[in-house]
Amino acid sequence: MSKTTAAITAVGGYVPEFVLTNNMLEDMVETNDEWIVSRTGIKERRVLKPEEGEGTSYLAIKAAQDLIQKKNIDPKEIDLIMIATATPDSMVASTAAFVASEIGAVNAFAYDLLAACSSFLFGMSTAASYIESGRYKKVLLIGADKMSSIIDYTDRTTCIIFGDGAGAALFEPNEEGLGLQDEYLRADGAGRQFLGMDAGGSLMPATEETVKNRKHFIYQDGRTVFKFAVSNMADVAEKIMQRNDLKDTDVSWLVPHQANKRIIDATANRMGLDSSKVLMNIERYGNTTSATLPLLLADFEGQLKKGDNLVFAAFGGGFTWGSIYLKWAY
Repeated sequence: MSKTTAAITAVGGYVPEFVLTNNMLEDMVETNDEWIVSRTGIKERRVLKPEEGEGTSYLAIKAAQDLIQKKNIDPKEIDLIMIATATPDSMVASTAAFVASEIGAVNAFAYDLLAACSSFLFGMSTAASYIESGRYKKVLLIGADKMSSIIDYTDRTTCIIFGDGAGAALFEPNEEGLGLQDEYLRADGAGRQFLGMDAGGSLMPATEETVKNRKHFIYQDGRTVFKFAVSNMADVAEKIMQRNDLKDTDVSWLVPHQANKRIIDATANRMGLDSSKVLMNIERYGNTTSATLPLLLADFEGQLKKGDNLVFAAFGGGFTWGSIYLKWAY
């Protein structure tokens, strides 16, 4: 009897209409296009404006609708919806529950998953586990973040990096040995002092002082985060190759978190991969946090072939990081 694996059978994506270019940022903070591109690889990013829509749920709904339309599935068939996000609509009511209702997935249970930039990667593991258990047949995983809602546009260490966007992937059972093959996921709580947001949680509830002191915006110690990300993303990607006896010629595509082009290049180099095998859209979207991995799949869907070996790698605040080996199913 063949083992049931969890395969991605459809993808969708959405980015807001407003484009925030490096030249625009030059008028907001002390920076310039050459400096940003040389250090990050980012040329522009998308920002969700109120006149278009509001909240992470808007982005997630759009990405889900794109997938549903392309796959031509009935939302009522979806068993579970997970939203990987660092910027939920609110701190109590589940963003995923609202999205499920809005797209007509009335038979799905739904919840949010938060692991910073590793949220979608960790969500892939969770989605696969539900499918492999045999209890559920269709799991919709959406990575969505409205990073502009927690960015201080006077802080050049963060405002040049992040953008808004969403991507979605449908997981279904597979009997051909395709889909998720292996995973190596890690976390280290010592990292939260270097990348995070001080206020708004139970540790530091909102007060007049926290607002006045700009504690509700994301911050990062760029040098420390960069160092950790470079070593750890490369380490886990290399480990997943070793565990599965994958040579560089066996890997069809590296699907890396889009935080910084130099981090992506370092990961590819450790894996021995040519740049032609690396999926990248950071120059157009920046770091969309939970949305980077599914947006890559949506953007490059036409180049992926059945049986392709994909290696996913991500690193996020917390710290959280990991790698997943997946065989493309269509």
